[in-house]
Amino acid sequence: MEQEFLNIFDRQRNPRGVASREEVHRAGYWHETFHCWFISEEDGVHYIYLQKRSALKKDYPDLLDITAAGHILAQETIQDGVREIKEELGIDVTFNELVPLGIIEYSHTRNEFIDNEISHVFLYKSQFSINEYILQKEEVAGIVKAEFQDFSRLMLRDCDEIMVEGFEINQFGKKITVRKQVRRKDFVPHEQSYYEDIIDFITKEINNYL
Repeated sequence: MEQEFLNIFDRQRNPRGVASREEVHRAGYWHETFHCWFISEEDGVHYIYLQKRSALKKDYPDLLDITAAGHILAQETIQDGVREIKEELGIDVTFNELVPLGIIEYSHTRNEFIDNEISHVFLYKSQFSINEYILQKEEVAGIVKAEFQDFSRLMLRDCDEIMVEGFEINQFGKKITVRKQVRRKDFVPHEQSYYEDIIDFITKEINNYL
């Protein structure tokens, strides 16, 4: 794989040059990322969509995560982050269709992997059927949806498990329908404050167009 380079920043978000992705996570440099959460409404119920990370991923394999997300490369703008949606999920979405939710600073350390992100967070109100997703197998092993109310309760620690449904791609490349209970341990361990902010942002946006 071609080496990726990212713009790096200090704690006050002042530019500090460029570094390789490997160096960024080894030294803990602040860098920009693109996060996009998908929601939909079906029969008056709001759903949130989650990707299952591929078993091939070095970091957090097989865990549920943001619908589509990735690094903003050194030569890119935030608007270019929309490419992650096409790459990971195989559907075309324009930047103008996204609702900006804000910027969240996110920090997490796991062993020698230091992730200090300046996350540009967006919402997409999806009209796509879950069967229209074409997944990038190296990155994504499945897409599931959960009732947003249930997701909120789980992440705010008001319940222990919730139901998700969608599909996964098995080891033979076959699409398998799934409907199962998941717990917090099945999700990438983003900071609690990150999930709280996301739930707050999305709740306000849902209320705005009820």
